[in-house]
Amino acid sequence: MSLLLKSAIIFIIFNYLSATKPNNYSNNLNIGKGNQIVIIGNNLCSRMMNFGYFETEIYLRYPKSKLTIRNMCDGGNTPGFRPHAGRLSHWAFPTAENYNAKYSRNTDSQGHFETSDEWLSRLKADIIIAFFGYNESFRNEAGVELFKNELAAFIHHTKKQKYNGASYPQLAIVSPIAFEDLSKIHDLPNGENENKFLHIYKEAMKKVCEKNGVLFIDVFTPSKIWFEKQGQLTIDGFQLNDQGYKKLSHFMADKLFPKRNDNASKRENLIREAVLEKNWMWHNDFKIPNGVHVFGRRYDPYGPENYPSELTKIREMTVIRDKAIWAAIKGKKTKLAKKDKKTSPLSVVKTNYKRGDSYSSNKSGSMLKGNEETQILDVNTIYLSEKEALSTFKLAPGYKVELFASEKEFPDLANPVQLSFDNKGRLWIATMPTYPHYRPGDKKPNDKLIILEDTDKDGKADNQITFADGLHIPVGFEFSPEGVYVSQGTNLTLFSDTNDDDKFDKKQIVLSGFDDHDTHHNISAFCADPSGAIYMGEGVFLHSNIETAYGPVYANGGGFYRYSPQKKYLERTVQHDFLPNPWGIAFDRWGQNFYCDTSGPPIRWMMPATIKPLYGVGTKKPRNLVPKEHQVRPTSGLEFVSSRHFPEEVQGDLLVNNTIGFLGTKQHAVSEDGTGYKFEFRQDLIVSEDGNFRPVDMEFAPDGSLYIVDWHNLLIGHMQHNARDPLRDHSHGRIYRITYPDRPLVKEALVAGAPINQLLDNLKLPEYRVRYRTRRELRGRDVNNVLTAVKKWVNELDEIDPNFNHHLLEALWVTWGLNKVDENLLTKLLHSEDHRVRAAAVRVLRYSNIQIDKKTALMKTAAIDEHGRVRLEAITAASWLEKDRGLSILSEAKKMPLDSWMDYAHQTSISHINGRAVYEEKIEEKIITDLKGNDLALFQHGWKLYNKNGLCIACHQADGKGLMASGYPPLAGTDWVTGNEERLIKILLKGLYGPLEVNGKQYRGVMSSYDKLLNDNDIASVLTYIRNSFGNQASVITKEKVAKIRFANKDRENYFTPEELLENNIENE
Repeated sequence: MSLLLKSAIIFIIFNYLSATKPNNYSNNLNIGKGNQIVIIGNNLCSRMMNFGYFETEIYLRYPKSKLTIRNMCDGGNTPGFRPHAGRLSHWAFPTAENYNAKYSRNTDSQGHFETSDEWLSRLKADIIIAFFGYNESFRNEAGVELFKNELAAFIHHTKKQKYNGASYPQLAIVSPIAFEDLSKIHDLPNGENENKFLHIYKEAMKKVCEKNGVLFIDVFTPSKIWFEKQGQLTIDGFQLNDQGYKKLSHFMADKLFPKRNDNASKRENLIREAVLEKNWMWHNDFKIPNGVHVFGRRYDPYGPENYPSELTKIREMTVIRDKAIWAAIKGKKTKLAKKDKKTSPLSVVKTNYKRGDSYSSNKSGSMLKGNEETQILDVNTIYLSEKEALSTFKLAPGYKVELFASEKEFPDLANPVQLSFDNKGRLWIATMPTYPHYRPGDKKPNDKLIILEDTDKDGKADNQITFADGLHIPVGFEFSPEGVYVSQGTNLTLFSDTNDDDKFDKKQIVLSGFDDHDTHHNISAFCADPSGAIYMGEGVFLHSNIETAYGPVYANGGGFYRYSPQKKYLERTVQHDFLPNPWGIAFDRWGQNFYCDTSGPPIRWMMPATIKPLYGVGTKKPRNLVPKEHQVRPTSGLEFVSSRHFPEEVQGDLLVNNTIGFLGTKQHAVSEDGTGYKFEFRQDLIVSEDGNFRPVDMEFAPDGSLYIVDWHNLLIGHMQHNARDPLRDHSHGRIYRITYPDRPLVKEALVAGAPINQLLDNLKLPEYRVRYRTRRELRGRDVNNVLTAVKKWVNELDEIDPNFNHHLLEALWVTWGLNKVDENLLTKLLHSEDHRVRAAAVRVLRYSNIQIDKKTALMKTAAIDEHGRVRLEAITAASWLEKDRGLSILSEAKKMPLDSWMDYAHQTSISHINGRAVYEEKIEEKIITDLKGNDLALFQHGWKLYNKNGLCIACHQADGKGLMASGYPPLAGTDWVTGNEERLIKILLKGLYGPLEVNGKQYRGVMSSYDKLLNDNDIASVLTYIRNSFGNQASVITKEKVAKIRFANKDRENYFTPEELLENNIENE
C-alpha cells in the first residue's frame, strides 16, 4: 500500500470520527477569566516572542481576565513534525510519521524533554492558536494532499484532548503570510513562485478547517495587500520586521477577539515591556540553553543535583512576570528583583574536582596547595599571576610571547572565546562569563563583544571599547559591511553601528532555530570565505530547524553552515553522522577550507564533504591529515601562517591549538598530495606548563604578529563535572601575542577608508588576513565603482608576475563578494593553467547566479578536468543542483578516474540527488573472539560504550593506541589493562592521578572517575571489551565483581595513584 493511499485512508477515518462527534466550536474564541492560551507552530509565531505585540494585543482586549499566555513555537514545526534534541520522538501525535516519511530517519535524539501533549497538559491549555503552512509549502503541489491529511489528523487529535483536565481546547489555525518582493533591494526570490504555493497551501488549510469546524485565520491574503501597498514589512521576504509584526498582531487580534479596551490601551508600552520580560524568562524554560544537561543525554550523573531546582525557580519567576503583566494593565510596575528573592532556593552544588583532574592539568604542583590526602584545594592558589604564567611557556626557537591583555587590567576580558581584527586593525573579542548559561536568580547575562586597542603601538592593550553588552553565550562572530554577525543561542543576530560611535545601535535577528541544547556545540568559530559568506560550526548533540527564504533547513549530527549575507541564503554545507564539536575553520591561500573535530584529534579538508545532506543522514568524514604521533585533543582554532614577520619556510603552515593534556599550538606543514593534501609536523610553536592555559582561537594581526585567546579556566570538562561546579571560572581571560624578533613586523596596510585603487593593490600583499579584511572593505563600497576599478586593475596586471594567476583570482573573489561575478573573468580562470585556480573558480561557479544552462555546461567541463581537485569541486557542487542537471554532471565525472577522495563523494552525490542515503560499511573492527553467550554480550555492549562520544574513544582512539602527544596512554599490549582485574576496575570507578609508566613510556596518569556515569554492567562490559580488543586477550570482567569493588570503595572520594595500586599488589580472586 502506498504512503499516499495509506494517509488518505487515515484521513477519511479522521473525518468520519470528527463528523460523528459533537462540535462545540464556533467562529470566535471564547475567552474566560484565568484562561491559559498557548501558541504553537513555526517561525512566524516563534519570532513573536521577540516583539511582544500579539500578546500585548490580547491583554489589551481582556484587561480583567488575568490570562496566561505561553508561546511553544519553534522554527521548522509542522502539525505533526516537531523534532527536538532532548526527546526520542519527532512526532506531535500518533500517526504523524505517516505524513512525513522524509523526516522519519532516526537522528539519535535522547532525553526526557516533554512531548507537545505533555507540555500542553503542564500548561493546562484552554485555547490553542496554531501557525502552520510555510515550511510545508516548499513541498509544492505534490505535497498538498499529505499536508491536508496531516493537518486533519492534528485537528482530530487536538480536539479530543483535555489538556486542562476538564474540557476540550478551543483551537484556531493561522495561515502563513505572503512572501514580500524585496528583489529590487536584495538578491532574494521575488515571491512569485513562493506565493503561488503559499496560496495553494492557505486554501488547503481553509478547506480542512471548514470541514473540521475549526476557526481559520487567513493572513496570507491581507499581508499580500500590505506588501503591495505599504513600506517594507519583512527583513527577507518572509520574516516580519517590527512594523510587520505590529500590523499582523493588530489584524489577528481583531479577527479573534473584541476591540481594545480604551483605558488599557493607554498603558500599551508598559504592558508590552512586561510581556517581553515574561517571554525572556519563559524562553529560558521551554528553550532552556544547555538542555543536554537539564533533560538530555548528559542529564546523568550531575543534572539531578541542580536542574530540578533551577526549573522550579525559573517557573516561579515566570509566574511572577505573568502577574507583573496584570499589574501593568492597571498602570503599575512590579519590582521583580524583590519578588524573585522569595522564590525557591537553588540546590547547592559542590565541586567534585580533585587535584590533577584530567580537565585541569596544572603541572606545577606547588600551585595547587592543600591537604595531600584529601586533595582539597585552596582556590586562591589555583591561578598563576600574569608574570608567573608567562614563565611557564616554551616556544619554538626564535619566537617570543608576551601578554597583550589580561583580566587584571581589563575585567571584562572574562572567558574570552573568539577574536578577530576589524578593518581598522583593532582587536575584537567575544567574552562570555555567563558560560555555560544563565542561572535563574542571577542578574541577566552580560556577556560582551569588546574592542581592545593598542593606541601607543607597544604591543599591549591600553584602551577598551564595549561594542555590545547584554549578550548571552556569543560563541562566534564575524564582521560584514552591514555590521557584526553574532551567535546568540537560537538566533544568528546582526549588530550594527549606524552612527560610527563603536557601539551597536541596531539589532536584528537574522535567522532563528539554531539549537543551543549544548551551548558549547552552538553555532561557533565563525569564519568567512572569499565572498564574505560566513561558515559556522555546530556540534553533534543538536537538532537545528531554521526557516529561510528558500525553505526550511533541518540539521543534526554535527556539521557546518554557510550563510551568504548578500543572498540571505543559508545552507547546511556539511553534515556528518558524528562530528562532536567542530571549533576551527581556516581557508588557505586558494580558498580551500579545513576544519578540526575538536573532540577528536583530526584536521580534515572540508570540500569533499560539502554534499547536499538528507535529513538524518551524514556524509563520511574526509580522512584525518594529522600525523599519528602528533595527534592531540581537544583542538580549537585553526590559522594558516601568512605573515612576512614569520620565517619564509613556515609560510602556508597550519596552526592548531589544543586545550587538554598538550596545552599549546602545534604547527604542520601542508603540501599537495594528488587531489588532496598531506600534513607533516613541523614544530610545537608554543607550549605551556600552566594547566589553566586554554588556547581556543588565534589570528594574525595587521602587523604580522600572532594573537592567541586564552580561555584560562581550571575546569573545561562537560561530562566530568557539573555544569554549575563552583570551580568553573567566570573572571579570567588572557590574550597573548607571538612575534619572531629576528624579522621586522609587517607595515600595516591601510584598509578602512582607503581608496578603492589602494584596496585593490592590497590584494597583491602576501598576508592572507590583509587580503581578507580588504575584500570585506570592498564589499561595503559602491558596487559599480568597485567593478569598474577591478576591470581596470586586472587589465594593468603584469602577466609575467609569478603571482599573476592569484591576483586574477583575488579580482574574481571581489566580484563574487559584490554578488556580481565577472563571468568573463570566471570563464578565463576555469581554463587557467593552474589547477588551484581552476578549483577555486569552480567554487565561485557553484554559488554564482550564472544562467543555469551555462552553469551546467561549465560544470560538465570541470567534471572531466585533468586534476582531481577540480573534478571533486564539480562533483560536490552537482549534488546541490536540480536532479537531471546534477546527474548529468556526475555522469561526466564518471568518465574520469575516481580516486579515494572522489569515489565516496561521487557515490554519495548520486544517492542524495535521488533522495537516498549511502550506508557505507561500518567502521567497526571485525569481532574476532572466542567469547560466547553472556561474555560475548558484554563484549558487544562494551564496544558500543567505548565508541560512544565523550567516553573512551576520544582519548584512547579507535585502535586503542592512545594519543601520546596529548598524554593519553595506549590500552593495547599493557598489563595495566590485561593484568589485575581489581586494579583495572578501581581505575575506572574512582579515576587515576599521578605519573605512571605504560609500555616503557612515561605518562602523567590522569583518568576521570566513571563511578556515577556507568553502572556495574557498563563497567564490566567496557573493561571486557578493552581486555579482548586491540590484540589483547584476557579474562572477562563480571558485573558482580564490579559491584563488590564499588561497594568496598563507596566512601572513597579521591583518585587512586599508580603507586598505591602497585604497592597494594592486589591478587585476583
